[in-house]
Amino acid sequence: MNPVAKLSDLVASLDMQNPENKVYFDRQTAEIVLLDESLLSAAEEEDDDEECLEDVPEWQREQAEIAREIVADENDRFIDPPDKFEFHEYRHMEEFIETLDNVRAANELARAIRGNGAFGRFKGTLARFDLLDDWYKYRDNAMKEFAIEWAEENNVAYEDDLGPKMKAANKQRK
Repeated sequence: MNPVAKLSDLVASLDMQNPENKVYFDRQTAEIVLLDESLLSAAEEEDDDEECLEDVPEWQREQAEIAREIVADENDRFIDPPDKFEFHEYRHMEEFIETLDNVRAANELARAIRGNGAFGRFKGTLARFDLLDDWYKYRDNAMKEFAIEWAEENNVAYEDDLGPKMKAANKQRK
């Protein structure tokens, strides 16, 4: 039986994704693996005649070995984790606005998310209406649900370790 993933790790993987790194979920360890893109490129180019990863510094040796394992993976041990672009935070902003009872705040937030700079204006408007905590709770819950859906679609067993951590994170944002 495969180990159990933590929802907190799956949710955290949404923020780890950027052009310099590649993020994977390791089914064997139930952990998120973050690798420098250059290590993966070197592992892909490596062949029997050329050991591209042999010159990596000592502190990157473990990551280099994981990169080799990912390139050689034929059993779907390493899969893409929940994807931040599939989460569509903008859509969640729109949905959050629809939950508001304060019509004035909802109207101003709807205007704030139009055009360039939408995320900054959205957060500024939330702050003016003292709704930042409500937004973060809503977004955190949406991210948790997104990670659960991903886990179920990928047959990944998970444990919900977010309850207390999410409350603590929301308190720290005040």
